[in-house]
Amino acid sequence: MLEKLQIIKNRFDEVSDLIIQPDIISDQKRYIQLNKEYKDLRVLMDKREEYTSLTNSINEANEIINDGSDAEMVEMAKMELETAEERLPELEEEIKFLLIPKDPEDAKNAVMEIRAGTGGDEASIFAGDLYRMYTKYCEGKGWNVSVVDYNEGTSGGFKEIIFEVSGEDVYGTLKYEAGVHRVQRVPQTETQGRVHTSAATVMVLPEAEEFDVELDMSEVRIERTTSTGPGGQSVNTTYSAIKLHHEPTGMIVSCQDQKSSHKNLEKALKVLRSRLYELELAKKMEADSEKRKSMVSSGDRSAKIRTYNYPQGRVTDHRINLTLYDLGNIMDGDIQKIIDEIHLVRNTEKLQETGEAF
Repeated sequence: MLEKLQIIKNRFDEVSDLIIQPDIISDQKRYIQLNKEYKDLRVLMDKREEYTSLTNSINEANEIINDGSDAEMVEMAKMELETAEERLPELEEEIKFLLIPKDPEDAKNAVMEIRAGTGGDEASIFAGDLYRMYTKYCEGKGWNVSVVDYNEGTSGGFKEIIFEVSGEDVYGTLKYEAGVHRVQRVPQTETQGRVHTSAATVMVLPEAEEFDVELDMSEVRIERTTSTGPGGQSVNTTYSAIKLHHEPTGMIVSCQDQKSSHKNLEKALKVLRSRLYELELAKKMEADSEKRKSMVSSGDRSAKIRTYNYPQGRVTDHRINLTLYDLGNIMDGDIQKIIDEIHLVRNTEKLQETGEAF
């Protein structure tokens, strides 16, 4: 493990030197990438220092115990040795997880899409509940949420809503939220008090930058229309809404959230790039059958990943058999525990897949 950590230290020293170079500072994209790498490596360096300190303490304690000339020192050394030996395996596990190669997509911002599924009006209301849950969670993380497009349900909520989330490690944190979310509750319109089951689909895409996807604008047909929905008199008088038609794939992306046609076009292009980028990622994943079989990482939109049961006040994540009786707080954005548990399972899988000896 010390050998691996030494390699990391060499890279940390290299990055530390690079981020203070004038040519790197002037290249914003490169500087941001290196600064992110520096922060990640800094965490490992702190663990390395603790690991070195711990092994030194164990060696020193053993020397005092083997010497045996001072009974009081021997007793203190035994206590120190017990504490250090108890901490060492925990620290080694922490380091192993940190050494797992990171997905380069994880640092990206994300585009999230929530669509009402089976269940009619109740599914749209549930899609709205999920949107509120995610926005509350994102606000708590200090992330920025910006709506791209939406189609309201007839009784509230959304038939579909698309929004951008920007911040630190957004995609890496939220990517396992992709899939079918199911709700079991008595709808507001139900007069007999019967529990109904409805569903909504969540998509989480890494936001693609211009250098990720080469978008040929000659293949994109831009349609400008007047915006619909709430927003005051000016909404329907200007052709600010944008609809993009990507001819090769048949993809259609709309954006009417902003009053400016230019800003709507900018947002719509981001979503289109992200969807095209997802297609490329899916092709890469297809080649890796093990990843496709992974219970967490598949992100298969046809897979039911979570159930929100209102009568019992519980939330169950079916991929990791986790059940929490805390539905109220979870729907209010307190989903960190679920996210942490899923990442722990996935990281354990990755550790087993690599089969590396430390």
